[in-house]
Amino acid sequence: MPGSGTEFSRDEWIVAIADHGVDPTDMPGRVVGTDGRDPLARRRKGAHRKTSPKRNNDSFSFRDLLIWCVVPFVAVLLVRIFLIGFYVIPSGSMRDTIEIGDRVITSKLTPKYFDLKRGDIVVFHDPANWLNQETTRGKGDYLIKRLIGLPGDVVECGGAGQPVKINGVAIDETSYIKSGVDPSSFSFRVEVTAGHIFVMGDNRASSADSRYHQDDGDHGLVPIDNVVGVGLMRYWPLNRMSFLSSHHDVFKDVPAGKAQ
Repeated sequence: MPGSGTEFSRDEWIVAIADHGVDPTDMPGRVVGTDGRDPLARRRKGAHRKTSPKRNNDSFSFRDLLIWCVVPFVAVLLVRIFLIGFYVIPSGSMRDTIEIGDRVITSKLTPKYFDLKRGDIVVFHDPANWLNQETTRGKGDYLIKRLIGLPGDVVECGGAGQPVKINGVAIDETSYIKSGVDPSSFSFRVEVTAGHIFVMGDNRASSADSRYHQDDGDHGLVPIDNVVGVGLMRYWPLNRMSFLSSHHDVFKDVPAGKAQ
């Protein structure tokens, strides 16, 4: 018979309970398991733990607020400061590639970390009050043009009906200049000096670009330090959202310029 201090199986314990009914005075003595502990007490303790109130995991803590609000905001801010820029096109000098009022995204990694290339659409600080010679809309001192000549290049044109030449090689610009417009209505010849670039608008008939500023102290050239980014895409208006092509293939046969 089971009694105090006696070890027996779970089945025997169940039978003992059945034999004695529910009157605690007739219950057998305390049962001790093989580990010296009361198995019934362990079960009661486990049941208590299961029914204990749990921490509300649906609560929104300050840490959650930090993760979901502050961190994304900081990430976007860092991208905006160091990686990309947003600009509104102030004039029609880049028609039909970009229209007045278009909004574009630029990469700030060029020229800081990557070299500029001929054909790049560059955004730069106005180097010598060029904006006063263009019909512009909006505020700011930024201009956007296409890079035609790199340091060491000789850029020239014989005038109306003649192609632009770079280092003696004529280039076919029909893929990006405005339809029906000459590459240049007048002749010019410029040697691009170290630390500068030669730029022109795609709408050559309405672009006060490097050709028009030969007497500004830099011979119409733009300091590379003034370049703040290279155009990637037009994001507004939505119906004309598209990537901006640099047309690097136009310049594939142009030899390198003089070492600077």
